[in-house]
Amino acid sequence: MTRWRLNSAFSRRSLLAIAQAVHESHQSHVGQVRFAVEGALHSAALLKGKSARERAIEVFSDLRVWDTEHNNGVLIYLLLADRDVEIVADRGINARVSACEWEAICREMESEFRRGRYEAGAVGGVRTVTELLVRHFPVTRFQADELPSSPTVL
Repeated sequence: MTRWRLNSAFSRRSLLAIAQAVHESHQSHVGQVRFAVEGALHSAALLKGKSARERAIEVFSDLRVWDTEHNNGVLIYLLLADRDVEIVADRGINARVSACEWEAICREMESEFRRGRYEAGAVGGVRTVTELLVRHFPVTRFQADELPSSPTVL
């Protein structure tokens, strides 16, 4: 997966739309959402047999998604070369949302990505995660964003 193909799938306009969806998400609950896309795993990771899930957990740590007041950060990670979506959630939200619910969001996003609908798949995934966070962590008072809204391109 070349950088050109990554930029083609996620143009500047698409990244801005994702950032806007995350920003809007943060206004409706006290959770925190991050979106990260990576073109492909590095050859060293491939040689070690690293899975997309393992890489997502690593990115979750690197981006400090775990470092939120209520332990309710959620990372949506896309490994574009495989069109593989992984959702990694901190313990606060993971205790309230089943693995089946996270998996359903991943499958829906992957379906959109297979159709080449990258922006729609990413924004739709953010919105579905938002619905879960609103249900389990509704806004009770003003809370500033703890994590940036902008997507991370790795």
